[in-house]
Amino acid sequence: MYYIGVKEVEPQSDYTLLLTFENGEQRKFDMNPYLNIGPVFWALKDPDMFNTVRVCSKTVAWANEVDLDPEMLYPNSTQLV
Repeated sequence: MYYIGVKEVEPQSDYTLLLTFENGEQRKFDMNPYLNIGPVFWALKDPDMFNTVRVCSKTVAWANEVDLDPEMLYPNSTQLV
């Protein structure tokens, strides 16, 4: 599978992420389905923790060391028009 890294990430108040990928595409990723799947993700329900998201090695990561790979982010996000 082709790897498209993340260049920019912006957290949104509805627990979505606005992502810009290396190919220039802007996409929206909904984190809501992931916030209840385990203790590491539960911490992201706190808006202050959620807003610590940043680009790290072409993926996204939070201050509590949770990260999501671009191979998962790209196909599971929605392209913005």
